[in-house]
Amino acid sequence: MNGEGEDYQLYQGEPRWISDATLEVSGVRLVTHGKSLCLSCRGGKMLCGRPYCPILSKAEALIRNLERVKSIKVEGSSPPGIFVGRMGYPKVYAGPMIPPFRGDTSILDMPEEWVGKSFHEIIDYRYSLIRGKRLIAVDEAVDPGPFLLSLQELAMASEPVNSEALLKRRPSNIVVLSEFSQPFGPSAPLRDYRVESIKVDHRIEKAYYDGDLPASEAVVTLYRNGVPVSKVQRCLSAGILGMQGRRRLVPTRWAITAVDDITSKALLTGVRGYPPINDFRVYSFRHLGNIFAALLYPSKWEFEWIEAWFPGTTWNVNGWRAELIGDHEGFKGRSRYAYEIGGCYYAARLAAAEALEREKRQAGVLILREIYPEYILPVGVWNVRESVRRLMDKEYLKFDEAGEAVKALMARLKVPLKVWLSKSKILQGLLVQERLESFLGKSGG
Repeated sequence: MNGEGEDYQLYQGEPRWISDATLEVSGVRLVTHGKSLCLSCRGGKMLCGRPYCPILSKAEALIRNLERVKSIKVEGSSPPGIFVGRMGYPKVYAGPMIPPFRGDTSILDMPEEWVGKSFHEIIDYRYSLIRGKRLIAVDEAVDPGPFLLSLQELAMASEPVNSEALLKRRPSNIVVLSEFSQPFGPSAPLRDYRVESIKVDHRIEKAYYDGDLPASEAVVTLYRNGVPVSKVQRCLSAGILGMQGRRRLVPTRWAITAVDDITSKALLTGVRGYPPINDFRVYSFRHLGNIFAALLYPSKWEFEWIEAWFPGTTWNVNGWRAELIGDHEGFKGRSRYAYEIGGCYYAARLAAAEALEREKRQAGVLILREIYPEYILPVGVWNVRESVRRLMDKEYLKFDEAGEAVKALMARLKVPLKVWLSKSKILQGLLVQERLESFLGKSGG
């Protein structure tokens, strides 16, 4: 079992930078607002009171030296991709995402294919996509005008779409970073937008024309019909799902979490009726400076997700120890949004539910994530969803007792067990139960 070992001590002491490049570009030290404020906010809630996140602003400086698009005319093959902002809701900026080249560009907006790619590759994908944007009222989805209708058709496409955008000015030389959604590339106000013929995904088209189908049911139907999660999220965001008189544009960031939540809940309705697994299992997977480790154990459905952000990482820049954040649900699920941890919780829950559904079993699931300084930029909750999917597909270690499984789990992590115990309801319950059973066995009770 991992104790107060050397690996853990390596991440204590002097504060680190997000990376050397941040220091070179900005020349400014990144200062957080307390060990838990930045971790709880992650640049999304603006808990420090500023109108922008200083951490993300400095991180974005890392990639401003990429070649700037010099023309106001962009011609290329949209993956397809669209973006719907959240600032100013219920009037938001929305528009197509188009690279300045043609061909098979689908990977540029398909996070399901990004596991194993480097930070450089992922940023390059996203920086390639130019966002043309216009201000739209979200309820225009009820009766879309020509521009929104063209966006909705783009969202329904089954393959890249040759597109042309005329911008009002050259795109801003920046990639927008978020812990909640994948990075988004340069943008500019849109003057005109045209597309060539679109080949529509008929599964999506059917949902679009079903104006009596509630949005949540449409999401589940598309998911069960094999439409990738990222495409379902795009459809929900574009306002093409739901009952006809109630359709709305949904900001991209909100749509991502909504689809993870809706689909995982649908899967868990079935999972809760399956028999429990009959062993203790330990899984692990590394990706982009993260390690994901899971413990599955014989139980009714229970789920816990905890992250440990090490010093020098985006949301714990100047800390001296790993800071933990997480959430938990029991058999009946959650009644409130996992506000502290946000979208990562739902992305991980979906991946766990998928694995149990494939096996036709239920289990208690504990997933721990350690984030190291090598995780230099936030790339979005897709990283959690796809990493946990890979995690659950890997071979696992099998144990008969909780204690042995916990030892194996801790051997894959740097944070000591006693630190995890301070946060984890599942670990506390498992170890207390094992001690009780051991005591009763020895006493003959």
